Amino acid sequence: MNEVIPLLECRDISKTFVSGTFRKRYNLALDKTSLTIAESPPAITAIAGESGSGKTTLARVLLGLLPPTEGQVIYKGQDIAKMSRSEFRDFRREVQVIFQDPFESYNPFYKVDHVLETPIRKYGLAKNKKEAKDLIVDALETVGLRPAETLGRYPHQLSGGQRQRIMVARSVMLRP
Repeated sequence: MNEVIPLLECRDISKTFVSGTFRKRYNLALDKTSLTIAESPPAITAIAGESGSGKTTLARVLLGLLPPTEGQVIYKGQDIAKMSRSEFRDFRREVQVIFQDPFESYNPFYKVDHVLETPIRKYGLAKNKKEAKDLIVDALETVGLRPAETLGRYPHQLSGGQRQRIMVARSVMLRP
């Protein structure tokens, strides 16, 4: 019988933030947190908790945006802290997150087009500008947005739901 390797797991993750120069203060955001997400069957995993309980910190650690103070994040059997640059790049393409309010994912000086064009350039998803535009239009329509009413606008000109759907469209383009 074959051993089933989880898709993504964290093992005894702890994250402590340190502040202060002379008098250090320690804030324990995660304390020996473990989580396993199976590759099959497909499932939706929700993290719920009070404000300040560590949900966003856990997500950032799982994504490799923050290193854990202790513990490991394992993706398809491999510790993400030990991945090569190209392996980590593949990991970042395959694992996508959509925060409840993704406003901080947007640079207010760029139009929302930028958040959709960046992964196309970074991951070589299109051969030319027309193919890139078609990919963006398809992704926006998939999430129920009208490209003519969405593209060319700044994040503050859209509702929270529209900003969130743009992030879903961004994820859909990458086929995580």
